[in-house]
Amino acid sequence: MHRFSGLAKEAAARPGGINDQKEAAVRFLTSLVVAGKEQRRRQPSPAGGPLGQVRWNSAAKASAVKIQDKPTREKILTLESMNPQVKAVEYAVRGPIVLKAGEIEKELRKGIKKPFTEVIKANIGDAHAMGQQPITFLRQVVALCTYPNLLDSPSFPEDSKARARRILQDCGGNSLGSYSASQGVNCIREDVAAYIERRDGGVPADPDNIYLTTGASDGIATILKILVSGGGRSRTGVMIPIPQYPLYSAAISELDAIQVNYYLDEENCWALDVNELRRSLNEAKAYCNPKVLCIINPGNPTGQVQNRKCIEDVIHFAWEEKLFLLADEVYQDNVYSERCRFNSFKKVLYEMGPDYSNNVELASFHSTSKGYMGECGYRGGYMEVINLHPDIKGQLVKLLSVRLCPPVSGQAAMDIVVNPPVPGEESYAQFIK
Repeated sequence: MHRFSGLAKEAAARPGGINDQKEAAVRFLTSLVVAGKEQRRRQPSPAGGPLGQVRWNSAAKASAVKIQDKPTREKILTLESMNPQVKAVEYAVRGPIVLKAGEIEKELRKGIKKPFTEVIKANIGDAHAMGQQPITFLRQVVALCTYPNLLDSPSFPEDSKARARRILQDCGGNSLGSYSASQGVNCIREDVAAYIERRDGGVPADPDNIYLTTGASDGIATILKILVSGGGRSRTGVMIPIPQYPLYSAAISELDAIQVNYYLDEENCWALDVNELRRSLNEAKAYCNPKVLCIINPGNPTGQVQNRKCIEDVIHFAWEEKLFLLADEVYQDNVYSERCRFNSFKKVLYEMGPDYSNNVELASFHSTSKGYMGECGYRGGYMEVINLHPDIKGQLVKLLSVRLCPPVSGQAAMDIVVNPPVPGEESYAQFIK
């Protein structure tokens, strides 16, 4: 302002009329504007931005210099500060051997010579990754649900369209992209209950006891989460078979529960012996509170199929010792020996009479990932939970609601597993090939 005032006075004092003075003042102001623009154009910006940022960028630089002078900030999350239960988890299915296999595969693709040409991964039952082809009917229904415009296409059979329409009618906005109820799409739970009744020769199944899950693993982990409690010698013990599927030991570690091993009889086709269950239980009572018994039937990884007498003995043992039964039955469609037959724990429990069927708490699990389907990636599954205390049922629904709902596309895939084509339908001939 001082420079402007001085120059303005100087212009005003020059000889000439008032008009000359005005013209001089206008020329002076114009020269100021031009000079200012030129100065801003030539002046470099420290951060490559507009002039208005110069002071801010300078302050930020000064602050950054000060930060660099200080010791490096320590990480909040380290191996020492992380949740110790997560660190204790071991999951061999996706462990270091699998990582090494992936490295070897990369080397093979780069042309590095090995005494073999491919890596065969046997760490997990991933049927499609091993070359099994998907079931056409299942994929058709899921495709129709995903893109309903295909319902008008003549390329899809009418029975697949009918199933897709029924599923979509129970989805919010008739869209597979909407959330479902936390317990799952209602019509799919009805289909699961109907499937269980057919499978078990008329043993009743209530859709309200069906919970659709993100694969069987999600259901197993959820039930274990609600079962584990106590501390010290009263901490929940979970009895699991050895050999076992590593999901169980991993979930038990994560929940800080106590793993109680019982051993299958290798010399007797990996049979389950109730005397071994009793030995394991009695020893575990010295350091925990065993209250969960996990059964894998058909066995994983052992492949044994329990006969009816064995299942009856296990149910009686659970009733006698007040144990909550978990029946992992995801391989129920993988029984190939003519001497073996799959019997569900639910069916045998019901047929043992009301003393058992009205009292023994049982959660049984199935999945889209195994059997003839092998649809691992859809992450579809269900669990049926019976004889649950009404108050606990509310707590279970609350726990499931935290994750909102399982993938609805996986629920649709599960529906086709339990509701496949039947004789007389258009797709049946191709389905049974």
